[in-house]
Amino acid sequence: MSARALFIGLDGATFTILDSLMKEGVMPRLSEVVSHGIRGELASVIPPLTPPAWTSLMTGRSPGNHGIFDFLRFEFRAGGQQLRVLDANDVGAPTIWNIAGQHGIRSSVLNFPMTFPARDFPGSVVPGWVPWRHLRLACYPRSLYDRVSSAIPHFNPRELAMDMALEERALEGCHSEEDYETLINLHIRRERHWFEVARYLMAEEPTDIIAVLFDGVDKLQHFCWRFLDPQIFPASPTDFERKVRACCLQYFREIDGFIGALADTAGPDTPLFIASDHGFGPTTEVFFVNEWLHRNGYLVWADSVNVEQKHPEMLGMGTMARRFYEIDWHKTTAYCPTPSSNGIFITPRGPNGTGVPPEGYDAFRRALFEKLKNFQDSVTGIRPVASIAVKEEAFAGSFMESAPDLTLSLRDGGLVSILPSDVLVKPRLETTGAHRPNGVFIARGPGIRKCASTETLSILDVAPTMLHALGIAIPQELEGRVPEALFESGYLESHPVAFEGTRRTVAAAAGNETAAADPMMQEDVIGQLRALGYME
Repeated sequence: MSARALFIGLDGATFTILDSLMKEGVMPRLSEVVSHGIRGELASVIPPLTPPAWTSLMTGRSPGNHGIFDFLRFEFRAGGQQLRVLDANDVGAPTIWNIAGQHGIRSSVLNFPMTFPARDFPGSVVPGWVPWRHLRLACYPRSLYDRVSSAIPHFNPRELAMDMALEERALEGCHSEEDYETLINLHIRRERHWFEVARYLMAEEPTDIIAVLFDGVDKLQHFCWRFLDPQIFPASPTDFERKVRACCLQYFREIDGFIGALADTAGPDTPLFIASDHGFGPTTEVFFVNEWLHRNGYLVWADSVNVEQKHPEMLGMGTMARRFYEIDWHKTTAYCPTPSSNGIFITPRGPNGTGVPPEGYDAFRRALFEKLKNFQDSVTGIRPVASIAVKEEAFAGSFMESAPDLTLSLRDGGLVSILPSDVLVKPRLETTGAHRPNGVFIARGPGIRKCASTETLSILDVAPTMLHALGIAIPQELEGRVPEALFESGYLESHPVAFEGTRRTVAAAAGNETAAADPMMQEDVIGQLRALGYME
């Protein structure tokens, strides 16, 4: 058993892209890792979205049992509806790092969502999804920021974290070669900063686990899918298409170099795990779900100016609030608050007598389910909804009541729009990328099969597999397993999987060492999500 492990996250990575890049020689170091280890697809959660998926990977628990379903939580309260940005305090299950820490194993955790405020465990955290101006206070321990920033040449927190001024500038146009080059180079520099932080910690403040997430993979695939997908990239590309693709390939060459350098530093006897939170594929159309709800009598648009004047305190989250101001909550019974999770909430009966009463909930949801499932757009002939999951199916667990009542999967794998519209279904001007259920899993190390493939694994299997590699007994409440197919014949007989029966509690946030998310940070995160296309 090893007392160390290296975990590299590639947000949104898919073998659809990685296989072609390895074949073309763009990612030789990744190809080398695969040839010395095992690979397989990794089935994500419902929905295949960054916060719930990474949280499931880190905890070995499904969303219904860790409580993260989206970037934000939509809540019905006595004072009205509310959206709240989620953080580590909302994660209702211990992570790999928490469990390992209770066994004296130290971790360095870099750029993962839902890791601020840091849980109290031995090691270091530089959290992801924290706007750059809050990064110093968000690092754990607090002194880490100053040590890292002084040790790394050309350290730039605006590029290490997310600076919306830079992101929005890069995404404003994205029509010319220069626009795309600006975007791609921004993410190359950003990934290099995360690599430098990881390399610094491995050399100067080594821990038993080093875990770093490179999230530009997801962002490039969202905006550059048509340049990356070998199935749709033209056989005779224009100069523009060829140059943008060349920029994308340079990004992946850089990532490949980071993977190789981190693997070399860790050494061949250190278990190496590479995984993504979900996969990716093309999306070609938009379904305006709130407009559909409006036309079918479930949602009533309001005079936004009057509503804003009457309820200026409703959200306090800047521009995101205007979406709530567009709804007449006294007459609305079903609403999609964010497109990121494709989730529809049914308004419960409130003190003013509006909404759906408990005794009518099942019949109401069943009728809504059937109407959405059978909807065919009269203009395009498209049936945009491929399947619908009710929360008892998708989110069974202790946090089920906070989950959307219905979660849609669209036929082209895309996200819904929550905006008003004069049409219900509209083709996209260009093919873009959208999340898919199956991501990637790659492992290399002692006892792991070489040059092998395995059947599709569950994202819930990663946590118990890493804990086993670290020699830690697996808590009984974890929902994943340690797949036998990953290991050489006889390895698990000589290294049996151990379990412990004690239910572990979630560690409290790390006392005075970290700051809780303040309203300004929440507003910055909302801006982040809007700029990256998750909030329209």
